[in-house]
Amino acid sequence: MILTADFHIHSLFSMAASKNTTPELLTNSCRIKGLDVLGSGDAFHPVWRRMWENFSENSKDILIVPSAEVEGNGKVHHLILMEDFSQAAEISEKLQPFSSNIDRAGRPNVGLNGYEIAEIVHECGAYIGPAHAFTPWTGMYGRFSSINDCYSDEKPDFLELGLSADTSYGDRISELDDIPFLSNSDAHSSLLHKIGREFNRIKSVSGRPEDILRSVLKGDIVLNAGFFPEEGKYNRTACSRCYKHYSLTEAEELSWKCPLDGGRIKTGVSDRAFSMSDRKEKSKRPPYLHIMPLGEIIKEVMGLSSPCTKKCSDLYYELISAFGNEIAILIDTPVEKISEICNPVGIAIGKFREEKVILHPGGGGMYGSFEI
Repeated sequence: MILTADFHIHSLFSMAASKNTTPELLTNSCRIKGLDVLGSGDAFHPVWRRMWENFSENSKDILIVPSAEVEGNGKVHHLILMEDFSQAAEISEKLQPFSSNIDRAGRPNVGLNGYEIAEIVHECGAYIGPAHAFTPWTGMYGRFSSINDCYSDEKPDFLELGLSADTSYGDRISELDDIPFLSNSDAHSSLLHKIGREFNRIKSVSGRPEDILRSVLKGDIVLNAGFFPEEGKYNRTACSRCYKHYSLTEAEELSWKCPLDGGRIKTGVSDRAFSMSDRKEKSKRPPYLHIMPLGEIIKEVMGLSSPCTKKCSDLYYELISAFGNEIAILIDTPVEKISEICNPVGIAIGKFREEKVILHPGGGGMYGSFEI
C-alpha cells in the first residue's frame, strides 16, 4: 500500500504553536488534507502523550506515529520517530537527567551531543535523524561539516530536508547516499495550509507504525513533496534583520555584518548545500514534487489577503467536496477537472506541476514567495 505521511509537527505545548492544536483538530485536518500517517509531535511531553493515548479510539483511520524533536548541544535539532508511546516514555526518562524542561516543553532542550542522544534513542529501539538539516540556526549542516562530526558512530536513520531544501540539495553529498530523505511540515498549527505542507508517499506492507518506519529505513519512499526551496525562510544568504540578500563573497567581505542595519548575515541553505557538494552527478532518489498548500494557491490567484478568508475557504471546500482531499487535488486530479470549478486555480496547479512559476527567494528568516 502507498501511504501519505507527515512525521513532524508540534503540539500546543511547543513555543509559538497554536493553542487550538489538539488531536481532534489535527486528525480532522489530516482527513481533509489527505494524510494517512501523522507524527504525533512532542511525544516526550507527558500530557500530550496522554492526550493521544486517550484519543486513539477516534483516530483509527489516521495512523499516529509517535515523534518528537529535541534541541541538543550546539542548538542542533534532532527528529525522533518511535513505534509506540511506551518507547517515547522510556526515551524521555533516559533523557530527563540531561534536560530541565523535558516534562514541560514540546521541544525540550537536552544537554547532550548528537551521538549521545542517538545512542539513547537506538538503545530503546527508536530512530533519529537531523531535523531540517540544512537550516543555518539549528540544522546539523548549519553547525557541523559532516554527519560524523555530529553523530560519530551513531549514524542517523534518516535526514529531514526542511522547508528551505529539496532532494537536489542533498543528492550531491556522497555521505548521504544511503540515508533516506524525509520532507515534513514542522507545523505548529492544525491549519490546513500548515499541516502537510510538505509530505512523503511511502510504500508499506501494512499500516502499522513499525512497518511504516521500516519502509522509511529501507528507502521505500516513492515521492517527496513540498515547497520550492526558494520559498523557505533561509534559502538565500541574507541579513537576519532587514533580510537583504548577499552573495557569499559579499558576506565574507562584510565580515557577516549587514552595513544597512548592523544585523547578522546568515549563510543560506542553498549556499551551504552547494559548499557541501562533493560530486556533480545526482544520486538515485525518488522524485520531488514542488507544490504549495491549496489555500496558498487560491489566495495568490484570487488576490486575497489570507488563506483563512471566507472567500478562500468557500472555494477550498468546494474543491474538497468535488475531489475528496487536498493532496489529491494538488497532485492527482486532472487540471481540466479543477478548471471546471475554478479556471485560475486549475491553471496555477498546472503551472506548479510543470514547475513554471516565478519564485522570489526567501532568506534571513523571511519566507520567499511565488507568482503565476
